[in-house]
This record gives sequence, structure tokens and C-alpha cells, in this order.
Amino acid sequence: MAALSDRVAFLEKQLADAKTDYDESLDTIWMLLASMLVFFMHAGFSLLESGTVRFKNTQNILAKNLIVVTVGFLCWYVLGYALAFGVVENPNLFAGGQGFFTHKFWADKNLFRFWFFQGAFCATGATIVSGAMAERTQLKGFGTFTVMMTSIIYPIVVYWGWSGNGLLNYTDDAGASVSVVGPAFMDFAGSGIVHMVGGVAALCGAVIVGPRKGRFDDAESFEPHSIPFCVLGTFFLWFGWYGFNPGSTGSMHDKGTANTAGIVAVNTTLAPCVAGLVVFALRALVLQPKLLDVGGFCNGILAGLVAITAGCAAVEPWEAILIGLVGGFVYQGASMLLRRFKVDDVVDAFPVHGACGLWGILALGLFGNPDSGLGGNGLLYGGNQIWTQLFAGFLITCWAGALSVAIFLPLHMKGFLRLSDDLQDKGADIVEHSPPKAYSSDNVAKAVDL
Repeated sequence: MAALSDRVAFLEKQLADAKTDYDESLDTIWMLLASMLVFFMHAGFSLLESGTVRFKNTQNILAKNLIVVTVGFLCWYVLGYALAFGVVENPNLFAGGQGFFTHKFWADKNLFRFWFFQGAFCATGATIVSGAMAERTQLKGFGTFTVMMTSIIYPIVVYWGWSGNGLLNYTDDAGASVSVVGPAFMDFAGSGIVHMVGGVAALCGAVIVGPRKGRFDDAESFEPHSIPFCVLGTFFLWFGWYGFNPGSTGSMHDKGTANTAGIVAVNTTLAPCVAGLVVFALRALVLQPKLLDVGGFCNGILAGLVAITAGCAAVEPWEAILIGLVGGFVYQGASMLLRRFKVDDVVDAFPVHGACGLWGILALGLFGNPDSGLGGNGLLYGGNQIWTQLFAGFLITCWAGALSVAIFLPLHMKGFLRLSDDLQDKGADIVEHSPPKAYSSDNVAKAVDL
């Protein structure tokens, strides 16, 4: 009997080990797939931004997108990850302090997949800024900002909200998740932590570098050169968002997580549909010149995606529709406000990512029924989540805004940020890039004439 019992115990241990290995393998497959989808979003940003700028600056904005990804991941490797998720033995509420250069990852190899997923998020924040400052920003100035954005600005906010030990989300002595002002901050996939940080930085950069030469004197000459690129870029981004949001479950080896991913995917589909249609209808029926604006339709869709990113796992589909509906109006209002104050945001980065990012985290303070079992704590259902969300919005704005100004302003004063008027007239491609124009010799002549 003893031998039989030992044999049974051995087989049970083998079965348990096999299940553990299977769960880890499934989680790794899921996270790598989601990470690659998020990484693919950079193709979407590249298409969208290159379509939005004038033809003579196409290579220049693509160079900035490549700089963001390459420099961003290296900074994440050296410093960013450690500040964002490197929780030390006696953690503080401000920043992490271990995991530089993936140190100690060999003791827990699961960290490699997590590093890749979160690194793709990090690069996204800096990409948002590049589009806002397109066509008049020097590469060396933007590159300097990218280093600071991906090394310090973004990682610190991540630690506050996602490390489980930061001032917006940590465990108190009673074992409950809290923040310094009440309930723990809720932002499932980064309306505030990713998009709002990028959007606020984009606004600061656009204001400090100033508008493109002649931007508000002859608006027609600054129209996007390729609407097909803008539409394809929007679809690429929407496709990648299914890694961005569902992938934020972090695993996929149990029924509960799988169900959450399904709800997230549904909400990630509905909100942008409504937001895009709102903007398209407003520009066709209400706002002058009352014409069908495909570029506006694209930005409306992206606004809805940003707005639902925070609450996609905590709200029901009908709530996602309302969040997208309001998001469309928030985007349009913010876009008009920038033009009213003559702020030249080439891709409407702040209205899409900054304003709708703020709306996304505030919406989670309003919506989310605790009785639905999704973890909501909305004010409309008697919850008190809104105060934490408001505080987080204020804190993120102050942090990202203050540090962005502290970086951009000295660069601008030293002449390292803005391209000269002469270079703007000729186009960055023909002056700074090789080949001067990759498409045809005729286009080189056109660029010189401009």
C-alpha cells in the first residue's frame, strides 16, 4: 500500500507540474501575441502621421517614429523598466529601484514577456508626441525628449498606477488596494497612464516649438497629403488596440481571465464606432464647411479607443457606447479649442490622447456597476471612485506637463528644437535626408519649389 501511495503522489505531482507548465506556456503565448499587436501599432502611427504631414516631410516624420521605437526600447531596458516595475524590498510610493538592464530576470524568466509587453506601451507614449510636433522639430531635440520620456516621465507614472506599490495604487496594512486619496486608481490599459501622459507632453511640445511657418495664414496648404495613409493607419492602430486592451489581462490560462478579455474586446469595438460617427456627423451636419471629413472620422475613432482604454474591463457594453459618445464630443471640442488659440497640433494628439485620456479615467469614476462583478465603483452607482480618478488626472497633468516643459523649453532656447523657416519652406526630406526624395525626381522639384 505504501508503494501504491507513493506512486499516486508521484503521478499527482507530475500532473500538477504539467498543468503549471501548460499555464505558463499559454500565458506566454497570449502575452507575446498581445505584445506584437501593440508593437504593430507603431506601423499605424507611422502611416497616420506620414499621411497627415505634407509630402515634403514624409521621411522626416518616419525617422522620428523609428527613433521612438529604437531609442525607447533601449531606455526601457536601461532605466525605464526598473523605475516602473522594479519594486525593492522596502518599497516607496514614488518609484522603483531594481531591474536595471533586466538584472535578476534570470531568477524569474516570466519577467521577459512582461518586459516586452510593457516596453511596447512605453514607446507608444513618445510616439504620440512626435505627431503633434511634426514638420518643424529638429531630430536632435525630439530625440533628447524621447530619452527623458521613456526613461523617467512615463515610467514614474506607471509605477504610481500599475506597480501595486505606487501612490495611486498600493496595499494598505489591512490588505486592501488603496491610493493616497482613497480607493486605488483604476486604469485598466492606460487612458491616463499611457495616452494622457503622451497627450499632455504633446501639448507642451506643440506650444513651445510654435506653429509651422504660415500654418494659420494659409490653412489649405497644410492639409494632409494622403488620406488613404490616414485611414490605413487608423485601422492598423485599431487592430493593434486588441493587443493593447485585451492583452492587459496579463494572462490567459483560466476561464475568468478569458471572459474578461472577451468583454474588453467588445467594449474596445463599440466605443470607437460611436465616437467616430459622432465626429463624422458633427463635421458633416453642424460645423463649417459642413462636408464629409474622413480625417476627422479617423481621429474620432481613435478618440473613442483612447476613452474606453481605462474602463474597458469594468463597464458593460452600453456604458462603453456612452463613453465613446461623449469621447467624440470631447475630441471635437478640444480640437476646436486648439485652433481657437492657434496651437499647431499636426495630428490632433492632445485632443485624441490628452483630452480623451482624461475623459477615459473620469468616465471610470462615473460608470462601472459594482453589482455587475466587473470591479466597477462608479459614482452613478453610489461608488466613490471619482475622487481618486480626478486626483490622478491632476497629478498626471502636473507631472507630465512640468517635466515636458522643463525639457522642451531649454532645448528651444538653445536653438535645438525648432527647424529654421528656410528649412521648413524646402521640407526636411530634401535638406536633411538621403535620398532627398525617395518617390520620384518630379517630386524633388516640387519640394524645392515649395
